Amino acid sequence: MYVTPDQVVATNKASVEALIGLAHTQFAAFERLSALTFNVTKSAFEDGIAHTKALMGAKDVQEIINVNTTATQPSIEKAIAFSRNIYDVATQSQSELTKLVESQAGEMNKSMIALLDKVSKGAPAGSDVAVAAMKQALAAANTAYESLTKVAKQAGEIAEANFTAATTVAKGTKKKAS
Repeated sequence: MYVTPDQVVATNKASVEALIGLAHTQFAAFERLSALTFNVTKSAFEDGIAHTKALMGAKDVQEIINVNTTATQPSIEKAIAFSRNIYDVATQSQSELTKLVESQAGEMNKSMIALLDKVSKGAPAGSDVAVAAMKQALAAANTAYESLTKVAKQAGEIAEANFTAATTVAKGTKKKAS
């Protein structure tokens, strides 16, 4: 069995398209992170200016304490929101990457099975055992991949639950401090 130039071209084209898809996904995540960071930095700058102006307008020590106290509460909320947004971008990017890898793995499995079928048709007598072993190894690799995917999804769900719990605790701590 020989590999034709058309098969090589098709495989290369699929690989390039997958890499372009990966690049788009990563650039989109970078763009979201950059916009988020810019907005947080701009907001912090504006909050700093407003805080400085409020301190400059304070007439006594108690008013300075009040200005400082009221400035910390929104800062905690903004830090929690920023963390949440970063987490959301990372989760979305990871999800898109997982989908891309899963689709590529599926295509690779189909190609491997088709190749094994072609090889087995033109192979000498007695080689069917080797082809069956290869198919069985491929099936075992697929099962292992599926198990790893399930474990990764469970770990993601646990991380999400822990992040939500930490956010709830942080918000509860902030309310108690008020």
